[in-house]
Amino acid sequence: MSASVLLLGGTGPLGRAAAERAVACGFGVTVGSRSEPVGLPADARWASVDADRPDSLREVVTRRSIGVVVNFVGYAPDQVAGHIAALTGIVGQYLFISTCSVFARPVPLLPVTESSPRGQRNFPYARLKLECELLLEAAFRETGFPATIARPYQTYSESRPPFLAGWTAIHRMRQGSPVIVHGDGASVWTLMHARDFARVLVPLFGNPHAIGESVNLVSSEALTWDQIHLAMAAAAGISSPQLIHRSSEDIAQELPEWSAVLREDFRHSMVFDATKLTRLVPGFAPSVTFSTGAREIIAYQDAHPEACTLDERLSAAFDRLATRRDLAAS
Repeated sequence: MSASVLLLGGTGPLGRAAAERAVACGFGVTVGSRSEPVGLPADARWASVDADRPDSLREVVTRRSIGVVVNFVGYAPDQVAGHIAALTGIVGQYLFISTCSVFARPVPLLPVTESSPRGQRNFPYARLKLECELLLEAAFRETGFPATIARPYQTYSESRPPFLAGWTAIHRMRQGSPVIVHGDGASVWTLMHARDFARVLVPLFGNPHAIGESVNLVSSEALTWDQIHLAMAAAAGISSPQLIHRSSEDIAQELPEWSAVLREDFRHSMVFDATKLTRLVPGFAPSVTFSTGAREIIAYQDAHPEACTLDERLSAAFDRLATRRDLAAS
């Protein structure tokens, strides 16, 4: 299989980390996107690719002799179906970045494994990812299409905090303002830093043992949501942040765009069995604890204040949730 890899849409924090790691591991890396990204790793190339146009993708893959296509921007089944048709017989591996959010909630049995039941009817993002997975599994069974499904879970980087409120939560903690945490803050969540994500993703590139397989790209570090917020506060030098607990339903009244992800995902505890991952990537262990990652996030905010702005609408919603007497009394 060719050592040339196309990272389709690999311009976000995860894609950049994967590109850097792949270059370091000796792969010829092309990042494909509609517009040229800023700050590509040294020795990585860019190609103009529209992921929603299979002919555009096929042309670049053929012209550059790409052996592995990694799809970071696959959210629509029609797009993935077009990729299957365009790339069958052309590439040695099509690696689809899915999500562990495809697993049914509540999970019948913890820890979650690759064989845990999948099913998300009410969370559009996860439902569409699952439909993409099913198309790829069928293509592998029926035609041998060389699909690999990789499922990260909650990933973060120095420029992407691991909670929905993002920089607004950190701003508010630093100002001494209350931050809203869903539920009682005790549900358990699994985090992985972008560098660790790249360390487990890149060994799958061209790996014959990964063809036809799905694998959860997960860390062993599991924290409650309160612990996540407290670690971030500690990194910012805040000893006693104001964490206010509100139900997912109450938060959704103020922030309806959060309704599905809180109800169908964040409110449930999620811990994982990484046995299959460690078979495919022997010796892997996370290298970045969240305490370290939190310090990197704070350092990034201090160095790039213009990129880490306060969302005034979200902040006002937090204020209303914190002070509503009917919620505080319930």
